[in-house]
Amino acid sequence: MRIIFSSLGLHGHTYPLVPLAIAARELGHDVIFVTGQAFANAFNARDIEHIPAGLDMADVAAAAGVDPQHSREATPDRVSMVFGSVLPRRFAADLKPILADRKPDLVVHELANPGAGLAAKIAGVPALCHSFGRMWYGDVVLDGALKHLVDFAAELGVELAEDDHMILGNPYIDICPPSLQDKEFLATQTNRILLRPVPFADSGELPSWVVEHREPLVYLTLGTAFGEAGVLRTAIEGLATLDARVLVAAGPTVEVGALGELPDSVVVLPWVPQADLLPHVDLVVHHGGSGTTMGTFGAGVPQLVVPQGADQFSNAKMVVEGGSGEQLLGDDVTAEAIAAKARHLLADEAVFGAAKAIAAEVAAMPSPHDVARTLPDYV
Repeated sequence: MRIIFSSLGLHGHTYPLVPLAIAARELGHDVIFVTGQAFANAFNARDIEHIPAGLDMADVAAAAGVDPQHSREATPDRVSMVFGSVLPRRFAADLKPILADRKPDLVVHELANPGAGLAAKIAGVPALCHSFGRMWYGDVVLDGALKHLVDFAAELGVELAEDDHMILGNPYIDICPPSLQDKEFLATQTNRILLRPVPFADSGELPSWVVEHREPLVYLTLGTAFGEAGVLRTAIEGLATLDARVLVAAGPTVEVGALGELPDSVVVLPWVPQADLLPHVDLVVHHGGSGTTMGTFGAGVPQLVVPQGADQFSNAKMVVEGGSGEQLLGDDVTAEAIAAKARHLLADEAVFGAAKAIAAEVAAMPSPHDVARTLPDYV
């Protein structure tokens, strides 16, 4: 069977789909992954064909009218237009000739990439929608994007309901632990396929002291799209007061040198193999990106979430509601507050127990290979 996977060309939107794509390939299916050019090496190294499509981060930022280094400055209207119209139109156009040429039996489109799903509908190819985290809606940006998407679908002759959440009426591969999924969504979306969230990252070598783990280890990251030197410096200042080692992933939007002189207990790297790192840490302080949030759930580790934008506020709320961590918002994000919250989370047995319970729930969800074996049923 030939399967085309497609996601936006962003780490947080591509990596959640990769474990299922790898599993499908290992089961003998012909797998093609259609996304941004930046991910070509990751797929080629795993014997998965990659076809470039869509826009890269710089193009997305330009469409939103901002500098890529200041992505949070985009107005809600511009972001809605980009995700509800610009990106879907580009992916639908890019996928059309690929579907005609490769004639796949199934398309797996990421939730935020409905353009690929619409291309599949027009081509008459069965499709599944793959989540990247908890369902998130009721947001002014997302509501605006859905309105743009409904208009674009109508141009293609496809009728969509405005409350479709970009799923396009397809079966929904849900990587969010059921106990943490939005209750309203659970009540309305009955055609769900549970899939264990498996963290994925390019392999890399961890510092030896991380693996030795002789003292508490805190991992700090603001992800790949919303990193800001000022927020990282504030977090480092607070975490440096703990009796712990701190490993910081600066990400592509922050230069390590921009963080200034570092305390002895803090190590900053441009990038870390997060999937390999999470089993070694005692606390994750992060932005609330779905990949980091779900990966930390699977590791059974407490979380302190400092959301910066998009679905991160919903993810922070989910962490708090699940009892496995806390959040800091807006002006409350100070070095003193981060230090106080982190000390509490490192010592609170109730939080630790909740994190372990969520990890057990994640482990009980169907594996990528389990789900990959069922994919022919949707053709």
